[in-house]
This record gives sequence, structure tokens and C-alpha cells, in this order.
Amino acid sequence: MPLIKVLGAAVLLFLGALNVPAADSWPEFRGPTGQGHAAAAKLPTEWSETKNVQWKTPLPGKGWSSPVAADGVIWLTAAIDMPLSEEQKKEKLKKNTGDQPLNAAGHVDLYVLGIDQQTGKLLHQVKVLGVDDPQWIHTLNSYASPTPVLENGKLYCHFGALGNVCFDTKSLQNVWTNNELKIMHENGPGSTPVIWGGLMIFHCDGSDIQYIAALDKATGKLAWKTPRTGEMHNNPQLKKAYGTPLIVRQTEGTNSRELLLSPAANWLYAYDPATGRELWKLNYGTLGFSIVPRPVMGDGLLYMCTTYMKSELLAIKLPALNDAAAEPTIVWRHKKSVPNIPSPLLVGGEIYFVHDNGVATCLDGATGKELWTERLGGKFCSSPLYADGKIFLSSREGQTLVLKPGKKFEKLATNALEGEIMASSMVLDNSLFIRTDKALYRIGEK
Repeated sequence: MPLIKVLGAAVLLFLGALNVPAADSWPEFRGPTGQGHAAAAKLPTEWSETKNVQWKTPLPGKGWSSPVAADGVIWLTAAIDMPLSEEQKKEKLKKNTGDQPLNAAGHVDLYVLGIDQQTGKLLHQVKVLGVDDPQWIHTLNSYASPTPVLENGKLYCHFGALGNVCFDTKSLQNVWTNNELKIMHENGPGSTPVIWGGLMIFHCDGSDIQYIAALDKATGKLAWKTPRTGEMHNNPQLKKAYGTPLIVRQTEGTNSRELLLSPAANWLYAYDPATGRELWKLNYGTLGFSIVPRPVMGDGLLYMCTTYMKSELLAIKLPALNDAAAEPTIVWRHKKSVPNIPSPLLVGGEIYFVHDNGVATCLDGATGKELWTERLGGKFCSSPLYADGKIFLSSREGQTLVLKPGKKFEKLATNALEGEIMASSMVLDNSLFIRTDKALYRIGEK
């Protein structure tokens, strides 16, 4: 069923659930509603390389995109790049305006991978793009980090300034390719697209220019492109962002509108997804850039992280639909151990998040009151997942902690796999699918 939240006379409905996908599909980043929730039962609490692993499939190339799936096939993206010599790398990185640790390549090939959901067999490895002289990327990033969106047999892939592809999962051919939209990422691609109606929508927030754009999903042609209008810092490094939008329908009485909620550097924007027209914007009240976490919404509030410099969690009330003078407001903000990369998770009335450096926190969603905080250890990039009454948190060190949601901290298990976990996990068929830098695992009761 669509996920609906009511506050007074206002109704917010997540558009990710309007065309409700089949129970055996996982169409986009953080699942059917983009909120990190999954319908499942009998997920294992404990596993290892030798326990409750139904299959393990080595993956070619490198990529941090999360898996998506439908019709019994799991889809991922991956990149295979041609490294530069140290001298060539040094010369290329002279153009960088920051001081981050960076990698550079002379060429990169981008692939779509298809894996059988039941057996783990690698069915397809199809090159969809080849790019000479790609931009440099952060050492934590990959050239295939944005998660694709799967809809009706089409895989919509966004690789940032490297290009966009619509891939037909039956014919295994590109339906279209668009590499016209360029920005300087500085740290490589990171924003994940969304599909709304006939459009593929994504952020393009570079150090040079910042905008949001939509392509016609049938042809790949530009449908609209809207520049960011909010004032930003003069430093180019503080203008970029890597966020993923969230689309909701706002209804009050007989009036209704659809909102594209889009976190960018220093500002949260709301757009009409059909036209890209800016409806309103809200300043964070603090410096926020390189936005990575995807917002979550519930009980009438949007929860989002401002990310770098010092990340804050903002609880935002959207402006009333029936009041033309109404403006969005920040109801509360939390400044301690808020993540730069992992997205927050809303379960019941509590909001959960884990800082990149391994401190987990639970807040009361209505008031922002801290209910508990706990040092987990490790480093985190993957976004948390709620399924089968449990919260799953995966670290870069390959460990997944299983927590019981609630107002008191309760850890149920710590599980280790080989390799790094950067991608967010997927749940299908009462199994947990975890991508590491080495393999894709299906975790289920055996």
C-alpha cells in the first residue's frame, strides 16, 4: 500500500508508492518508497562467510551503486578504469580546486551487471558507456556510485557528467544515451536519479554550475533544466552537492500538488516535477554542502542532513498548501554526530542515524530529543535499512550490526563479511542482498 502520513488536514503521500511495485521488486535507492523500509519476514539476525549465505557472486569492476531488482534479476552498475601514471595523475589533478585525496583515470568503461536472484549466476555484463579523460574522483568514490532506477524493463542509469543511459533489460541494448549535461563534480558522480511520470530527474550540483534537470525517459532528450537560485559561498568547493531528491504529493482539502524536494548546497528546494519550476526554498541556517544523505519524511516533517562542514539534522515542516504566504520552517535541529554520507531512517516515531565515524543516535522525531547514542566502531557510508522488525547498519569494514528499534539501545548481533561495504543493501524474497567491493551476497536462512 502507498505510505501515507497525515498532519491535521494535510496529507503527504510518497510518490514512489503511487505505482506500487510488485512485492518481489526493489526499483530504486532505499527501496520502493526511497525511505529504507522493506517488507520481509524471517530475515536472519546472524550470518558470516560460512553461515546463512545462500550465494556469493564475485563482481567485476568497481562500483558503489546499490542493487535494484525485478523479474528475478538483480541489476548493478560497475566501472573498469585505465589508471594513469603518477606523473600523468599529478598533472591532471593540478586543475582540482580542493585538497581531498583523489584518484584519476585516462579512460573508464561503465557496465550494467545482471545477476540471477535465485542462483547468483552472473547473467549479463554489458558495457553501456566508454569515456576518455574522465574527471578525477575522491578515493572513497567510484565512477559507478549513483544507483540506477528500474521501471518496466528499463534501467535508467545516471553517471553524473559521464552521461546518462536508458538500458533495456530484455534486449540488453541502450535505448538512448545522453552525455550533454556537464558539471565539475570535483569528487566524482554521486547523485542518484528518480523517475516521475515520463521523466528521469537528477541533481547536477558542481563546483562550477548548479542545477536540477529532467530527461524525457522515452527519448533521453532534455525536458527541463532549472538553475539553483540560492546564494552560496564563494569557494567553489562549497557549492557542490551529491544529493538524491524525494517526491511527495501534498494534499489539503480538495487541493493537491506534487513536490520534488531537492537538497542542495545551503538550500532545500521544492520544485514542480512536471516543469522544474521552483516553488520555494529554505536556507539551512548553517553552511551545508556536498550533500549526500537522502531525506526521509513522516508525521508531517521532512528530516534531512546538511552534511559538511559540521552536519546537522533538520526537521522541516513544509508550507501549507492552502496558504500562499506560508513558508517552510525548521522545527528543530540536532548538531551532534549527524552523518555526512549515510541517510537517516525513520521507524515509528523515532529517527535513527549513524555518523560516518560509527556513532549511532536515536531521536524523538517530533521534538528532536535524544533518546540514546552509542559508539558502534568502524566507519559508515551505507544507509541503514529497516526490515523484519530490525535495523541493519553496514560498515566500510564489512560488518553489519543488527539493532532492535526502540527508545533504548539494543544490539542483536554483529556480522562480518569479506571486503568493504559502501553500497546500501536490498531486501527481496525474505533475503538480504549486500554488495561489498568484492562480491554480491544473498543472506537468508539456511
